Amino acid sequence: MHVVRRAVGELDLSAIHEAYRCERGRPPYHPEAMVGLLLYGACRGIYSSRRLEQACADNVAFMYLTGMARPDFHTIAVFRRRFRPVLLDLFRQVLTLCRRAGLVRLGHVSLDGTKVRANASKHKAMSYGRMLAKERSLEEEIRSWFERAEREDAAEDEEFGPDDDGYSLPEELREPQKRLEVIRAAKARLEEEARRKAEEAGKDPAEAVVSERSQTNFTDPESRIMHTPDGFQQCYNAQAAVDADSQVIVAHEVSQAPPDVQRLKPMLEKLIELNGKPPQELTADAGYASEANFAALEEAGVYAVIALRRYRRDEPPDSDPAPARSTNRWPHRNRMRERLYTAEGKEKYKLRKQTVEPVFGQIKGARGFRQFLCRGLEAVQAEWALVCTAHNLLKLAKAPATA
Repeated sequence: MHVVRRAVGELDLSAIHEAYRCERGRPPYHPEAMVGLLLYGACRGIYSSRRLEQACADNVAFMYLTGMARPDFHTIAVFRRRFRPVLLDLFRQVLTLCRRAGLVRLGHVSLDGTKVRANASKHKAMSYGRMLAKERSLEEEIRSWFERAEREDAAEDEEFGPDDDGYSLPEELREPQKRLEVIRAAKARLEEEARRKAEEAGKDPAEAVVSERSQTNFTDPESRIMHTPDGFQQCYNAQAAVDADSQVIVAHEVSQAPPDVQRLKPMLEKLIELNGKPPQELTADAGYASEANFAALEEAGVYAVIALRRYRRDEPPDSDPAPARSTNRWPHRNRMRERLYTAEGKEKYKLRKQTVEPVFGQIKGARGFRQFLCRGLEAVQAEWALVCTAHNLLKLAKAPATA
């Protein structure tokens, strides 16, 4: 609680103050109180705006941070949505505080991703092929309703007189009509995405064809079906790069791409951007193994130890990291294979599990963040940034410089 209050006092919240300066009407809640409320809530595993409102009334620590103010859940939700870019930048500012406290050394960094469930059900997703069939089915159902309505109108006109204009939509038709509109909008999204991909590949967008297996979700169209320990779920891929000495998160992102292999280069770029330099060493699991990734790490001057395949628990320590390949086509991969054979490489790779895996355990297990509350890629990126910022604040609380 105290480290959150001290840290918030050092953060640059001028953008929020500037936005409030031109407001009219009732004075808003102080920006430091609102930011402290969100950060401390994330530290305590409280993310819902309604639960935060209740905490401001019941919990002494929250009362202390907000100065006895009691913003309602609507105010909290609007603040979080309105100042999303500022909240996203808090990670960089808190990371700077951690660096000043000596918690960020970038001697060894471990990178990994975890699937976080989206605020959407996988049962609300539908493939393009099924959309085509469902669209025809709904059109036929709606057509039959109109035909029945016309027959009933004619019968009622004959029996009761022409009091009904015959154009009102039957109550039972409204739901199929709404479902048809949703399916048509989803179809349009998939077709637009196919045209965009064709254009990026240098092909004619007009000739783009949507695969019948392509899926989109009606609740959160930007989330994707991903494999998790609980089976296939509607998720986002949350990434984190963690400093081995302190378990401080030094870079993060959220992606729609299920494979981790596509995220190493963007994460390396973010890590360098946020910290001003690359790490000396980096470890990652086999999900990040590719010739292009090895080349990028070597170009950045990073000593990397990345598994080339997944290991079983019962395998001996001296088991083959992976089969050798042509030295002409896979030079970086073969050098990585040789590195994984050495005692030094094996010791370095052991650091991965004790560095990044506990961080995901603390976020998901201790602080209960297993599902995003927001929808859409931009919103969940800000939500993940807030979670990572709260994690770093808890690490900052244990730093000798802040004791």
